[in-house]
Amino acid sequence: MQILKPVYKVYEWYISKNLKPQNMPKHIAIIMDGNRRYSRLMGNMEAIDGHKRGVSTLEKVLDWSIELGIEIVTAYAFSIENFNRSPEEVEGLMNLFKKEFEGIAKNPKIQKNKVRVKAVGQLELLPENVREAIQIAEKSTEKYDKRQVNIAIGYDGRMEIIDAIKKISSEFKDGKIEIQDINEDLVNKNLYTAGLEDPNLIIRTSGEERLSGFLLWQSSYSELYFCDSLWPELRKVDFLRALRSYQERERRFGV
Repeated sequence: MQILKPVYKVYEWYISKNLKPQNMPKHIAIIMDGNRRYSRLMGNMEAIDGHKRGVSTLEKVLDWSIELGIEIVTAYAFSIENFNRSPEEVEGLMNLFKKEFEGIAKNPKIQKNKVRVKAVGQLELLPENVREAIQIAEKSTEKYDKRQVNIAIGYDGRMEIIDAIKKISSEFKDGKIEIQDINEDLVNKNLYTAGLEDPNLIIRTSGEERLSGFLLWQSSYSELYFCDSLWPELRKVDFLRALRSYQERERRFGV
């Protein structure tokens, strides 16, 4: 492995050199898949340790994104279905989320690069201490508008659309809007990601090739990239390959 590192460094340089800054996606979304499989492959590693490795990978991806000029990153961290995992794993994840969100307020990289942090999903399903930690993170970065990181937690794409329908129905019932006012823009304004451009590129790790309910409305015209690496093993060269693939495509909207 040590012998391969210089080779990968050269490969990283080669891909980076040929990427076009003017064609970089503004918004990338990531399905961070493979933490549990990684822990199983390691043999004696607990599932929560695989998730901790995954947090380290996300931090690296955010560094790479800032370096490359990507403005928005949306990461799928925890779905509603994930609540069905073992109580031990769910509790471990909630403790991890609490720690990481609280740490954002003191994170020098977040503050230096003026990254706004936002949690998206059905946050009311989360334990109170996790919600409080999210409020700390969001409050400490709310004035930033240069870059944004969205953490999808307690998230389900169908429920996001249903929640938008409920909000719009309530506005109609209260006489604030008419039927003819209901259009694509109004739906966008009532999604968890209101105010953000749709992702240009969605990356999923671990070799699975599906969205698993992630950003169902917003992904209509997103480019999809599926990577075989498990999330904790993702290398910069894997990330650069995804960007190269994106730039090599001729984007067609509705065709």
